[in-house]
Amino acid sequence: MLEVYPIGRPDLPPALDLGAVMVAIDRIETLPNALRATLDGCGDLDHPIRDGAWPIRTVVHHLADSHMNAFLRTKRALTEEAPLVESVDVDAWAATADVRAPVEASLDLIAALHLRWVELLRSASPADLERPWHVRADPEPRATWRLALLYAWHGDHHAAQIRQAREHYGL
Repeated sequence: MLEVYPIGRPDLPPALDLGAVMVAIDRIETLPNALRATLDGCGDLDHPIRDGAWPIRTVVHHLADSHMNAFLRTKRALTEEAPLVESVDVDAWAATADVRAPVEASLDLIAALHLRWVELLRSASPADLERPWHVRADPEPRATWRLALLYAWHGDHHAAQIRQAREHYGL
């Protein structure tokens, strides 16, 4: 049986851990190349990552979509006072026509986006990383540093799902 969480669930510390944030930023920086390597030679991008789940192509486009949102949340948190952001219906986004596009478009987008995001995150001071932001559906404030840790995990998580599917299904 294929694991839904092949690398486990995210484990965020209760407070800012600068070492963990720096490691997360490094993981965000390496994701574009790691993702390309994970997809290299894949024979069927439209095969689901497991029964009843999204196809590999959709997962790649989801990564681009969600990391764009995370970048914008990071930028807003660093430039606005406690911004309120909308949550995203990822299943609705995964059902739009653009998810049929070649994955190269999202791979290029992720590469460019991560260059800027890494620069932004590395320039942030500890005080910047503590800046709050809110999601309308859950008004509890969240610190900016959590975005780096969560999305480092998110990228690794989906890359692991793709690797797992490729190995299991011989893709």
